[in-house]
Amino acid sequence: MRAIVKQRPAPGADFVADHPDAPLPEEWVRIAVGATSVCGTDRELWEYSDSARAFPVRFPVVLGHETAGTVVEVGSAVRTLAVGDRVAIETHIADFSCPECRAGDPHLCRNMGLFGVNVDGAFAERTMVPASTCVRLPESVSFEAGAMLESAGVGMHAVQRAGAPFPGANVLISGGGPIGLVIAELSLIGGAAKVVVIEPNPYRRALIEQRGAIAVAPGPEVIEIARLTGERSGFDIGYEVSGVNGTLSVLLEASRLVGTVVTIGHPGQPTPIDVAQHINKRGITLRGVFGRLIWQTWELLIPLVASGRLDLDRLVTHRLPLERVADAIDLLSQDAGKVVIIPDLEVHTA
Repeated sequence: MRAIVKQRPAPGADFVADHPDAPLPEEWVRIAVGATSVCGTDRELWEYSDSARAFPVRFPVVLGHETAGTVVEVGSAVRTLAVGDRVAIETHIADFSCPECRAGDPHLCRNMGLFGVNVDGAFAERTMVPASTCVRLPESVSFEAGAMLESAGVGMHAVQRAGAPFPGANVLISGGGPIGLVIAELSLIGGAAKVVVIEPNPYRRALIEQRGAIAVAPGPEVIEIARLTGERSGFDIGYEVSGVNGTLSVLLEASRLVGTVVTIGHPGQPTPIDVAQHINKRGITLRGVFGRLIWQTWELLIPLVASGRLDLDRLVTHRLPLERVADAIDLLSQDAGKVVIIPDLEVHTA
């Protein structure tokens, strides 16, 4: 089959026309990939950045992890899925036996497999995963939207960690990519009074405004925007999605007393925090997010998407064939929303 394989710890990856299908373990399923969306983690792995080196990458490995498709083969011990089922994939593969899993946190499993990192992923015609990582897609959810449930789930998890957007909340988001957009829309759905998104790219700022949020460019005036929150003199909830060094301090400065800040993006370098000023004296709660709560996040997110309240399909701006993954990676730094790889798309199609 065709696949994008990272062969070595260096920038780039290879298009392989005849990558073999591995034997199917008894508790796994094989999936014909319908769509795989491209995210910042894929770019880090492609470039093999410092952030990528922090992951337990296995070589060689098929890249790509945000995916949905159709079950085409089931292992002998699988009882929960059948050939023909449409599924999306939870990419944190837990063993469900370690202390974290037993305590109810399988998304932080200490023996975790990471789909597309140390387990072969979905920049391919077919992939395979444990049946326990699959969730059935309602018929109203497209493969493209199904592929984006993984990243949208990170946004939903962040909202869960923040305590959910209460009606009337003022929300500040750093980073207007797809996850930032999802958080903005979830906040508005939850009744937020004001949602402000900091984003340097004018194209993405336009997408943010279309979603009903306020888009601003980075700069010192962002702190002044906190005055728009009225008597609270700051934002109730802040989300750091960009992973850019220096942005966390902006969110902390713009937070109200006893506000909450949630970090989602992974900075490439350690980030200093003034604990005395922000955490102790102002009582700000700082929380982190990695992945999605299994399966609480999915159970909240899928009905919103299936009902049309949260339109993930609208995030897609580019569709490319498997052979053009390198172009898809480049688009992440350009004027683009969500970029999706469709294995069956004609090579000449843009």
